[in-house]
Amino acid sequence: MKTLNHMEDQQPARQVERRSKRMSTGFRIALFLLLLAGAAVLAYGIYVGLRSRVRADSALKQETLEAAVATVSITHPKPQALAEEVVLPGNVQAFVATPIYARINGYLKKWYFDIGSRVKAGQLLAEIEAPEVDRQLDQARADLNTAKANLQLAQTTAARYETLFKTESVSRQDLEDKTGDLAAKKAIVDSSTSNVRRLEETQGFEKVYAPFDGVITARNTDIGALINAGASAAGRELFDIASTSVLRVYVNVPQTYARSATPGNPADLTLAEFPGRHFTGKIVRTAEAIDPTSRTLLTEVDVDNPNGELLPGAFVSMHLKLASKIAPVVLPVNALLFRAEGLRVGVVRDGKAVLVPIVMGRDFGNQVEVVSGITAQDAVILNPSDSLTSGMQVRVAEGGK
Repeated sequence: MKTLNHMEDQQPARQVERRSKRMSTGFRIALFLLLLAGAAVLAYGIYVGLRSRVRADSALKQETLEAAVATVSITHPKPQALAEEVVLPGNVQAFVATPIYARINGYLKKWYFDIGSRVKAGQLLAEIEAPEVDRQLDQARADLNTAKANLQLAQTTAARYETLFKTESVSRQDLEDKTGDLAAKKAIVDSSTSNVRRLEETQGFEKVYAPFDGVITARNTDIGALINAGASAAGRELFDIASTSVLRVYVNVPQTYARSATPGNPADLTLAEFPGRHFTGKIVRTAEAIDPTSRTLLTEVDVDNPNGELLPGAFVSMHLKLASKIAPVVLPVNALLFRAEGLRVGVVRDGKAVLVPIVMGRDFGNQVEVVSGITAQDAVILNPSDSLTSGMQVRVAEGGK
């Protein structure tokens, strides 16, 4: 009984011992799991920190690279209407214009036409009194009559001596003397005749005639004025006359359009005093050489003026038809780059700047016309810096501006 009781007393103790062992093992397992969870949390925190730092470094690097790329504003060239013609200033001149001078000294007796008068070729314009020439002509005519009388006497004498020589009444020497005298008298008559003709022609200059059909544009003399002969004389020309039925218009065509200034091509003319009207002209000739100073081609356009509406010396606008249709574009002037190699614009292509050479047409002030080099689809950089080079990375600003 004592043994049985003793065994019964030992069983609870063993159970307590076994329960204690089980509790100790569970505690160790829980502690291990707790440590493992802490290590996982620590590792995750380290991972997150490293990842954040890597992202920050990558973002900083990207921002640095982006900051190194220039930001530019762009614009697209605006298409211009097809330039079928170009308007150029021109000066109108008479087809023929000349000053009329006197060819004889004297006093103006009378004039018949004033400024604005239309005259015909050969029409009498003025008369000059030249009494010295008249008296010289009278004397020359008298000398001619004397020479003719002497010639007639010499002819009679020579004929008589020829008859006498046949009968040997006179010597050969006498006959040759009379024959020589006859020849001398003929020469004197010829000289006197030429002198009379010269003075008659000089006297003819007492009457001043119009050299061609035209209009009197100036009268620089009046009745009683002293007239000096020649263009180099102290007095001025008597009249200025101009032929205005056909007018010449001289235009300096820029080198860009020089190939359109071909003789035979039409060219319309407009004047401010004739709004809405076009006068049809035709290119007749050019200088065939570019002026190295102005880089222009001197071109002459002839225009019919039967009614005299157009006046010599007037300013006109010539509408020159272009030889080929050029579709230019228009750019702001702040897109241009003036480089040593020539005029350039910066164009954005595939994220890079490209310097493109262009040919400029007309200048409109704040805009310029570009006839070649770029199109309306190109993204042209506005306000390009002087350091801009081809191949440079650029970034277009938001909205392109």
